[in-house]
Amino acid sequence: MKKDYLNPFDLPNWSETFSQVVVVRAGSTRTIYVSGQVSVDADNTVVGPGDLARQAEVALENLSKALAAAGANTADVVRLGIYVKDYQRDQAEIISAALRKRFVAGKMPASTWLGVASLALDDLLIEIEATAVIDDE
Repeated sequence: MKKDYLNPFDLPNWSETFSQVVVVRAGSTRTIYVSGQVSVDADNTVVGPGDLARQAEVALENLSKALAAAGANTADVVRLGIYVKDYQRDQAEIISAALRKRFVAGKMPASTWLGVASLALDDLLIEIEATAVIDDE
């Protein structure tokens, strides 16, 4: 089994703390673990403070960048973990709308949504992690 640790150039480099992406290859199968992606630019500046819809879009853009670095895309995602600061039920449609722009209806990944008290930076409202699987045969 081989493991590759990736920190794509167009995402913040937090390699002192964690890898953005870890790719595990076992035979012809690659399992891709993407760390929680948030609404920040490459300089770690929060994009869209106070705007859950904007932050969900940027977090999913960053997720797509992380997947691309491993040769994957959202169609390869089998699981999402979604963490929402001070989650309220009326926010579900905002998050769902952002997900529908990136994932195919009827083939949505398994997911867990959790309301949390805080995230890594004060202005962050959402964090999205993913697991993807690719068969290279």
